[in-house]
Amino acid sequence: MSLPAPTTPTTGAHFPDLTPDTAPPAARRQLDQVTRHLGYLPSAAARLAHAPQLLDGFLKLTALFDSTELDPLVRETVVLTLATRNGCHVCVAMHTAALARLAAAPELITALRTQQPLPDARLEAVRAFVHAVLDHTGAVPEPDLAAFLAHGFTPRNALDIVLGIGAYTLSTFANRLTDAPLDPQLAPYA
Repeated sequence: MSLPAPTTPTTGAHFPDLTPDTAPPAARRQLDQVTRHLGYLPSAAARLAHAPQLLDGFLKLTALFDSTELDPLVRETVVLTLATRNGCHVCVAMHTAALARLAAAPELITALRTQQPLPDARLEAVRAFVHAVLDHTGAVPEPDLAAFLAHGFTPRNALDIVLGIGAYTLSTFANRLTDAPLDPQLAPYA
């Protein structure tokens, strides 16, 4: 699912890509860290560096989310659900690539990208729970929480998902504000 190209002037001109040499000193270590981890510096990170605390906060939050009890497929389901809902083309491509690396079923990836029910009941419970958290600004109705828990998840897992929602709301909103372009490395997953 490709997102439509913007038809009006964008905000991206206000947020040129920074490098470890041009970024504020407080962001340089994080940009180096991202480059070492991915093998290139994504434009999204290069633009987040305009606000070093935001970049640092996002990296810390994602590391915390990655350290939860949630397995990688569940975490990517959370992220791609949020990325498609928020219309972040960079996140959609980046996390489609992550799902491909996890050898996720193509049907699962397609359903996530098109915001359709998932073929896996357990992962569909995750997707539905993410929407319930967002639709009710955290005040998830008991039946929705019970449906999530009925798939073997715990109350702790519910809160772990809230952590993921927070981390990736930050990045999807920032990427959209900075009009981060899709990096060539992610083009096959757009």
